[in-house]
Amino acid sequence: MSKIRVMDETLANKIAAGEVVEKCSSIVKELTENSIDAGAKVVMIHLQEGGIKGISVIDDGSGMDNEDALLAFQRHATSKLYKDDDLFFIDTLGFRGEALPSIASVSHVILKTSTGNVGTYLEIEGGKLKTNESADARKGTIIEIDHLFYNTPARLKYLKSEQSELASCVSFLEKFALAHPEVSFTLTNDNRTLLKTSGSNNLHKTIHEIYGLQISSKMIEVKNSNDDFDCYGYICKPEILKSNRNHMIVIVNGRVIKNYEILKAINDAYYTYKPDTKYPVVVLKIETDPTLIDVNIHPTKQDIKINKMRELYELITTTIKDALYQNLLIPNAVERMSNLNPIKQDIINTVIKEQEETYEKDEKIQATFDFVKAEESQEENITYNSEIKELKLYPVGLAHGTYIIAENENGIYLIDQHAAQERVNYERNMKHLKEKKVTTTELLFPITIELSNSEFEKLKEQKEILQEMGFKLEEFGLNTYIIKSHPTWLLEGKEEESIRKIIDLILGGLDGFDRVKFNESIAITLACKMSIKANMHISHTAQEELLNELCQCDNPYNCPHGRPTIIKFSIYDLERMFKRAMN
Repeated sequence: MSKIRVMDETLANKIAAGEVVEKCSSIVKELTENSIDAGAKVVMIHLQEGGIKGISVIDDGSGMDNEDALLAFQRHATSKLYKDDDLFFIDTLGFRGEALPSIASVSHVILKTSTGNVGTYLEIEGGKLKTNESADARKGTIIEIDHLFYNTPARLKYLKSEQSELASCVSFLEKFALAHPEVSFTLTNDNRTLLKTSGSNNLHKTIHEIYGLQISSKMIEVKNSNDDFDCYGYICKPEILKSNRNHMIVIVNGRVIKNYEILKAINDAYYTYKPDTKYPVVVLKIETDPTLIDVNIHPTKQDIKINKMRELYELITTTIKDALYQNLLIPNAVERMSNLNPIKQDIINTVIKEQEETYEKDEKIQATFDFVKAEESQEENITYNSEIKELKLYPVGLAHGTYIIAENENGIYLIDQHAAQERVNYERNMKHLKEKKVTTTELLFPITIELSNSEFEKLKEQKEILQEMGFKLEEFGLNTYIIKSHPTWLLEGKEEESIRKIIDLILGGLDGFDRVKFNESIAITLACKMSIKANMHISHTAQEELLNELCQCDNPYNCPHGRPTIIKFSIYDLERMFKRAMN
């Protein structure tokens, strides 16, 4: 007797449900994606007990007739793919034909749908059709899910708490709403509204509706393209940072995805603008030809493979870096320290309107910048941050031997002297490291560097890196090198310490050695060592010189570790704190 048998369809659907339906938010994801594919402009999601007790999705999409409604619950039945070639031109969110039969196999489903003529009412339990009858002719679809995993108790046992399931649903829908600002979304739980967007097709307004004014007012619009990709979205100023990557939202062809390489490109673009343990708030929409991406690599369709990833990486990093360079990023101290009172809706609307009116102006500035950038050689230094150069800061004192107090007609500024000089030294070091011609200093007394056996052999393989930087080194006895000359930009009096730091970086980064990252690491490490420390009093002249040097930096707002160098107290802020201004 044969041991191999064809699996029962209901059993196959239950197995597929293990991949497609992981938690309540998985069901919300699949059903809302179907609504968008059906052309819906209004989607309402109602949850009971975070979705554990029940999920209902209502849309005003195209709906289905009775025949299509029945077919939709058969495995691999889909309206989105008809032939093999369609797999290379996927422009819909769903295409597998697995979601509805998988969900129906482990729950109780009620479907009400209509194309505007006679409606259909279906009731399915555990994958078995119980009811098929006519219903009202409201165009669109209503689908209700309850008794989730009632027939697979092992899966039911591993559903998380109501609050955890609810948080996952809210998190998904926030990102999905940002991917589709043209659609109005409403999410309720136990009749309490948790999220509501207007469907205005204005991404910035949608960001405001989800994140609130404190974040939306600190977002910078970005827009760029190359031959293969179009990028558009909003990035936050470095003063708005989060402790995880959940707010780095990437949308490719309308699909919210998780892609490590794209997240890395965004994070790398903020390099030296933030600490390594903090992450920006970013909403980035990428449009490309469907043939350049593969979304068919996982049942949840949350990750994709991208052809020409290097070109996309460069586009993203360049776009974000240019936007950060062009914006005045000095944080306002009062906003950072205080918990703002609730803001009236008319004030919010005014702020949004004012920001929307600046879009056209910003686009003209961007166009001008792009033209200038195209005309300039890559080796030439483009002048950024003209705003900070116009501040004309005058130092008036030093607080705690650490913070320079400066002023101008607009307010008072506090500058962290260590962070500021660290930024100055970092950019100076990077400039020297990029120079093709290196100026060196001969040492009267060579510096001896003794290493272990393994370190000596590793450095022997990589000593050309030191030679290219301007170091002259020779083997000297057992596991020892002597340094006879070094580049002139090393800090006087700390040459040996700096050389040892550089050698440690070489020995620690041989796997997948990246010269650009290596240079940045050297520049950061040495900049910290070369800079004045906290609690060190410097003269008024030294304060002036430091401020002038800081204003000439490409990024004067952050030290290379991402900490702010300067914060502002405006005249109005000061008057409010001292009750001179009462409004």
